[in-house]
Amino acid sequence: MPRYPDTSFSVQDIGGSVFTALAHKLASFEGEVFPFHVGDTWLEPPEGCRMEDLSVASHPGMHRYTQPHGHLPLLDALSARLEQRNGVETTPANILITTGATGGLGAIMGALVEPGDEVLLVAPFWPLISGIVRSFHGTPVAVPILQHVDSPEAAVELLQASLTERTMAIYVNTPNNPTGRVLPRPWLEAIVEWAARNDLWIVADEVYEDLVYEGEHTHCRSLAPERVFAAHSFSKAYAMAGNRCGWVVGPRNEMVELQKIGTHSFYSTPTASQLLAVNLLDGRGARWIVGTRELYRRIGSEMATALGIDPPQGSTFLFFDAAPHLNERGLEGFLSDLADEGVFLAPGTSFGPYPTWVRACFTAAPPEVTRRGIAVLAEALGRA
Repeated sequence: MPRYPDTSFSVQDIGGSVFTALAHKLASFEGEVFPFHVGDTWLEPPEGCRMEDLSVASHPGMHRYTQPHGHLPLLDALSARLEQRNGVETTPANILITTGATGGLGAIMGALVEPGDEVLLVAPFWPLISGIVRSFHGTPVAVPILQHVDSPEAAVELLQASLTERTMAIYVNTPNNPTGRVLPRPWLEAIVEWAARNDLWIVADEVYEDLVYEGEHTHCRSLAPERVFAAHSFSKAYAMAGNRCGWVVGPRNEMVELQKIGTHSFYSTPTASQLLAVNLLDGRGARWIVGTRELYRRIGSEMATALGIDPPQGSTFLFFDAAPHLNERGLEGFLSDLADEGVFLAPGTSFGPYPTWVRACFTAAPPEVTRRGIAVLAEALGRA
């Protein structure tokens, strides 16, 4: 039990940032920077869905709070979208508008986790989820699946081996950050069935649902709506990361508990961001994403070909093992040498037990910049 001057021991175990090791080099680098470590896009949102498109004259009160639960027109639009995609009856009572998927996942963990509870994280995983679980005094348990097994049966065996009496939920992210994989429906069905047999909640991170290049995304909620909380966001597919607007959908009765966490943490997602999300859902986003998805697919495939790895099935990332290129200085030395050339990658240790792996984002810079960075990276890997 911490006392002055100590702070929470759980929070002390959380890193301040997942990519700080080379921050000093990034800040001082004088040449062209290739920011492959950042999970963002160079694009701006569709026309009509940007902050410059709002005015007080058109939206009186846009700088005030809206309902903590969410702006009603946005809740209505999302209810229709989710019901169409999931095939599950959805009303505004099933949804909480959140400060991005990050705020949504925080609301989920805050509502579900008791101190000491364990949450299984299908790894590699989005790096902040581990810290979110710890923030609510839970214990994240990495289960390395996506780079280690090739069947749903083998995935379930690994999950079973990690199950304890303290396990209360499983987190799964598809399309996946960092691997770029889209989990096939049979995999998700097997994972959901196993979770149901063991009375576990399922936390589905589906922020890249609109960025699928190969295969088809399966919404976990369609498989078990009574036990799935799904986190979504406008950030990734629609170039709105700075707006901090996402949503969680889940069982109606339990959403009341998530709303409590939202109210007592972020209180209300920015009103202007929710107004723009309504614009996005009127058809502008659907038209925009078609061209954007193809653009992302092309540049992701180019990077994969240059690096000699499989192209991404979804998301905006590639994940590969740099072990053949490491010397006695290990991954830290490898990343440092690349940083000296302006190339910044995310270390695999941010995504689970992957001490020799790295992640590269192919959408953080315009294609012409990305291609120059790919050439530098490929040369460093001996593939130029």
